[in-house]
Amino acid sequence: MAQYMDLQAFILRARVLKLYRQALRTARRAPTNARGELRQSIRNEIERNQHLDDKQKIRFLISEGLQRLKELDEMLDMMGHS
Repeated sequence: MAQYMDLQAFILRARVLKLYRQALRTARRAPTNARGELRQSIRNEIERNQHLDDKQKIRFLISEGLQRLKELDEMLDMMGHS
């Protein structure tokens, strides 16, 4: 039997997937020798939290992820990786 999720859970899942895709795109800008490790780190973060049910905790992790992604993006800009 299929498990159904409510609208809020569906929206949170979409936000997590969007963050994951953004992070992987940003990782492509990293120096070649660091890309693989960065991609694996991103994947590990997502997988470690994939079974969370607490919507408030998920929202917190999304905003924390967005902040970390913004910092990584700024650091890559400063290093000249565009």
